[in-house]
Amino acid sequence: MSKYIISGKNKIEGRLSIRGAKNSILPIMAATILNESISTIHNVPDISDVYVMIKILESIGCNTSYDNGTLIIDSSNINSMEIEEQYVRKMRSSIIIMGAMIGRLDYIKISHPGGCAIGARPIDLHLKSLKKLGIRIQEEEGFIKCFRDRLVGNIVNLEFPSVGATENTMLAAVRAKGITKIYNAAREPEIEDLQFFLNAMGAKIKGAGTSYIEIEGVDSLHEVEYNVIPDRIAIGTYMVASAMTGGCLEVDKVVRTHMEPINDKLRDAGCEIEYTKEGLKLKPPKIIQAIDLVKTSPHPGFPTDMQAQLMALMSISNGSTIFHETIFENRFMHCSELAKLGADIKYITEKMCIVKGVDRLYNANVSSPDLRGGASLILAALAIEGETEISNIYHVERGYENIESILRELGADIVKAEDIEVIKGY
Repeated sequence: MSKYIISGKNKIEGRLSIRGAKNSILPIMAATILNESISTIHNVPDISDVYVMIKILESIGCNTSYDNGTLIIDSSNINSMEIEEQYVRKMRSSIIIMGAMIGRLDYIKISHPGGCAIGARPIDLHLKSLKKLGIRIQEEEGFIKCFRDRLVGNIVNLEFPSVGATENTMLAAVRAKGITKIYNAAREPEIEDLQFFLNAMGAKIKGAGTSYIEIEGVDSLHEVEYNVIPDRIAIGTYMVASAMTGGCLEVDKVVRTHMEPINDKLRDAGCEIEYTKEGLKLKPPKIIQAIDLVKTSPHPGFPTDMQAQLMALMSISNGSTIFHETIFENRFMHCSELAKLGADIKYITEKMCIVKGVDRLYNANVSSPDLRGGASLILAALAIEGETEISNIYHVERGYENIESILRELGADIVKAEDIEVIKGY
């Protein structure tokens, strides 16, 4: 299995340009099913989750072409109503294809999704919402069958502002008869991006980015060309890398409102952040300041996808920080791996822990438990003198485009295990 080999203590600094957001491109790719035409999408990240979604789309009859950040999808000839289990179980976010498919087809069959084991993440809210729109659903032997006897607009009150449930409801409601009103909708930037994409191909949606979204169903959609928003989580991850190693970082193409929940915490840690016409600049703290409390919550709160990375930063701060994870119940799996590197982490409850900053971390062999947990281990390794090995890096490659190449360009000493074998002549 592949692994990263990192020799730390190099400053991570320079200029960074990040492609589109992982959490935007996947629902946008699903949405291309709805227009029964050609979708041209720019700024697409070169990550393994994108390739899984391409395989899913191709398995139901879409034609795709992906080159140099541009993805073209022709969904005019869907010839399968069932999603192959092998693809869906690789990636939980594949469940987002359900709303788009039932928005177009009379029947679909899909398995329960897989992916990172960061919590149960039940899809009951997705299914309840689709039922509100008139979809009949049967669950049996790990599969979900959806029957579109009718597809009509309705009022959908989400018990929790679930990103996935909001997206699936939007996707199905686009082709429904009448008006759908979503209350307590997720407010994440990626929801707005999905609205902008759908509207660009003829949908009538308003309110994304607020807790109330209204969708007026349309009979048909048309060809579209679109640019995906920058990945705020990837940008935040590299900002933490610079903060931990004492480097200055310039980032192109950021959306200020998307970055503020992350930047607020980085400022609390002592970073100086300045927005520019092109993007932003980060100046690292002389001393990393401990933050009293880091509590994850739906947007515009601090994102759960940045919790592990900020924990790596706080592990070398000048005090103690309480982390309270409110979104996923198993999102502290990286704690035991960070502890192998010398981090001082103690559990308060299953969803709360306290991180006491230490003077230095130590190199060791660790394993990536999930996507963002793997990123936190990379960040820690960058601040450690000596060589650190990180295995199970396929998790990281699901959401970060060429992370080792980008870090090398910014000054890191990092290679993949295969690269070492080539260098040594194996």
